[in-house]
Amino acid sequence: MTTQTTAATAVRPEFPRPDWQRADWHNLNGAWAFRFDPQDEGSEASWQLSPAATFDREITVPFSWASPLSGIGENTAGIAWYRRTVEWQPKQRDSRLFLRFGAVDYTCEAWVNGVLAGVHHGGYGTFEFEVTGAWLAGGVNTIVVRAEDRDHGYQARGKQGYGEIRGIWQPVWLEARPRTFVRDAKFETLIDGTVHVRTRVEAQEAGEATMSFDFAQGEAKHEVRLTLAQGLNEVETTFRVSSPKLWSPESPYLYEGALRLDAAGDNDVVQTYFGIREIGSARFGERGYRWITLNGKPVYLNGTLDQSYHETGYFTYPSDEEMRDEIYLMKRLGLNFVRIHIKPEEPRKLYWADKLGILVMEDMPCFWGAPDEQARGAYEREAREVIERDWNHPSIFSWVMFNETWGLKTEGAIGGLTGDAAQASSYRPDTQEWVRSMYRWAKRLDSTRLVEDNSPCNWDHVETDLNTWHFYINGYEQLRGHVEEVVAKAVPGSAHNFIGGNVQTDAPLMNSECGNVWGIEGGAGDSDLAWHYRYMMNEFRRHDKLCGFVFTEFRDVTNEFNGYYRLDGTEKEFGYEDFVPGMTVADLHTPDFVVIDAPPCQTIAAGESATVTLLRSSFSDRYHGQTLTVAWELSYDRIGTRTTVGAGTISAPWEGYGVETLSELAVLMPKEDAVAVLAIRLLDGDGKIVTRNFTTFDVRGDLTSRAQGDGLFIQLPVIGFGGQSFAHQWQAVGGAKTAGAGAGRFAYDIVLPSHDDQTLIGEVEILFEAAACRPLARHIEGAKLVHHGISMMHGASAEVEHNPNTYYMTDEVRHESRVHVLVDGERIGSFALPDDPADSRGVLSWHYQAKPNRLDEAGSYGYLCKVKVPGRQAAKLDLRRSFKLELEAEDGGLSLYGRNAGRYPIDLLIRCR
Repeated sequence: MTTQTTAATAVRPEFPRPDWQRADWHNLNGAWAFRFDPQDEGSEASWQLSPAATFDREITVPFSWASPLSGIGENTAGIAWYRRTVEWQPKQRDSRLFLRFGAVDYTCEAWVNGVLAGVHHGGYGTFEFEVTGAWLAGGVNTIVVRAEDRDHGYQARGKQGYGEIRGIWQPVWLEARPRTFVRDAKFETLIDGTVHVRTRVEAQEAGEATMSFDFAQGEAKHEVRLTLAQGLNEVETTFRVSSPKLWSPESPYLYEGALRLDAAGDNDVVQTYFGIREIGSARFGERGYRWITLNGKPVYLNGTLDQSYHETGYFTYPSDEEMRDEIYLMKRLGLNFVRIHIKPEEPRKLYWADKLGILVMEDMPCFWGAPDEQARGAYEREAREVIERDWNHPSIFSWVMFNETWGLKTEGAIGGLTGDAAQASSYRPDTQEWVRSMYRWAKRLDSTRLVEDNSPCNWDHVETDLNTWHFYINGYEQLRGHVEEVVAKAVPGSAHNFIGGNVQTDAPLMNSECGNVWGIEGGAGDSDLAWHYRYMMNEFRRHDKLCGFVFTEFRDVTNEFNGYYRLDGTEKEFGYEDFVPGMTVADLHTPDFVVIDAPPCQTIAAGESATVTLLRSSFSDRYHGQTLTVAWELSYDRIGTRTTVGAGTISAPWEGYGVETLSELAVLMPKEDAVAVLAIRLLDGDGKIVTRNFTTFDVRGDLTSRAQGDGLFIQLPVIGFGGQSFAHQWQAVGGAKTAGAGAGRFAYDIVLPSHDDQTLIGEVEILFEAAACRPLARHIEGAKLVHHGISMMHGASAEVEHNPNTYYMTDEVRHESRVHVLVDGERIGSFALPDDPADSRGVLSWHYQAKPNRLDEAGSYGYLCKVKVPGRQAAKLDLRRSFKLELEAEDGGLSLYGRNAGRYPIDLLIRCR
């Protein structure tokens, strides 16, 4: 390829910084000439000066050269060179010209027409070089970039294992500015409408100037006269917005407009915006602990961990629309908060968080080597760039300086120690003090937000505004006990969750990572999360002291599969709507919530009464002073017919923030085998639904109770077949389920009631619960349990297909099959089996799991199949009183569910009437 490369600007054409935008700019995204330099020859040979130097490939900027969208797709650490030619001139002849980079990993050197523009170190910060003197007016200009990424231990790399960011990975553009211009501005707001602005003005020469602010079509206007010195000037000013509209996730009002500087014939206009809001923490009532506040009121943070990873662009989104959709997908779940994990977010995605309304906790990227002087210096430089760049986003409410002590441990700190002692000793006191200094530095730099020293999984805070912790625990009793213990130990002066002699203050308590995937032995196996998620939300909302959580995670990534969505954004089915009509995940995230203080499923005898405690959890004043209504209903599926056992309403005075007991509700169970559902709806004064919730009961009766008025039932365990013809066949859920992969059949020998028990058999009906069977590698080749450890953070394969816990959660991908019912070799019916599903509807497959951290096709369930034996065949059966039943599957396989598995509390049933 020659040195001449013309870039199409259709790639990410929007201005990269809507929070700080000038009109006169030129997009440099698109095609660049590209060349790897494994031996570092280019510097010695001065490739930046030689038009004859061959750049033999083409890359699409701004995508990492490791990503598919770059057109290179090679995860090669080291050096690469970029080159392109540009014919563009600023509108004003005497403008100053800047070459701007969203981010380059890790070291960037840039030349314009052979003149060195500058050098930058750091993979996440935005930077610019002034190139006014090197730019050729009215001619062809050549830009050359050398990027070097060696994965050194001191580099702030973050969690790049899903797909490396190498070289240029955020937009590149040229920007023209007048000779005197506003370098940046920081907006600080108070909810009374006060707006304090700190700006830096770069003046070409000394003189008088006017700075004016005009936002929200004149709602916020201000002007100030300045006397500028030559060079960099710091300017502070304050103005007041009357009747301010406050920014919040529910009402994300932005004061959009322009900041203008007029100085000696130079006119600099920057389109920008601010949101009026205050972040803080406060005690309420007689509580000895704080809650997080937004605009002076408590806010319950329903959040998710966002790896912010795209399957083709890696950490660079292909389009602005996809970044907008990310925020939309979070909000439709009822979330009001996202934690961007171990990296700063792209400015345009932060813009959509501002615009659509979602709070952001933004992490600093970590390094993976030892916390030595070089690593600390590199980190400090990059952390400043991140905070300076993202200051004005009202969505950002918190900075997280470190995560899970990554990069903070010194190997071999104290010899002879093992286990927890060794772990603690490797996080040395001098490193702890450095972390404290980083927390305090960030607080000095930005006092408007909450700062966390280290988001911990090792109980090792030092000093922090947020008392957070991580856990990955599966199983209701285990999770409940863990949360209760943490809440009980969250007391000012307690050393719990702190290290090095440091103790807790009254800082707000919240969870900053949770989920069920890592609580399952072997790690990242794909499984249903809906069952666990509902009871986890109930456990969180039981506790007045807890004010939020971060669920891991928003989307699946390449080796973690516990997202609300798949990696490609397709839906997972939680199944809640089948328990309470209209219920979605968003019902578990409402500020006003009814807690059902009960296990997700309880075993109880038919006809007995159960008492359930209901709690009010309020983190909104919307309904305070009102009396709401809790409407409840107990129902069950009576072999295909929904039956209501009881229903009623409870008056619910809605007074004040926090958690209080509402009522104890006694419900009478049905008088037969059933999966009973207690559905709860909270209604406002107009009868509109505020939130929904439910719990379930495994009601144990007997065949006699079920058979009343329905004839005589014969039941046979699904594993009681006399033969089968599948290539691969196995039992699951403790033997309550049987499955066969591919085409094949299960055969059962059925003995009907004798003439003494039933004189005439006039009708025979066959009932069973069945689904398709999607075989995994573990079914065919054998299971493989791999303990991944920290390698998962660096992209190690999760080997999901071999993980003994894997069973795919229901989603948009379907695995279909068909089952044929044969009686004495004659087909009497067929059923389409739409899928091989697993979600919260598989109540019995969850309830009868033997171990909470070892899943046995948990949550799996099927479809109710009912077929009557034709009369002519039933007549023969009346004589013989036995027959051979075969359930024959096509290529999609067959799963059969017994009494203690699936969705329906039935075995293979034969009903005779």
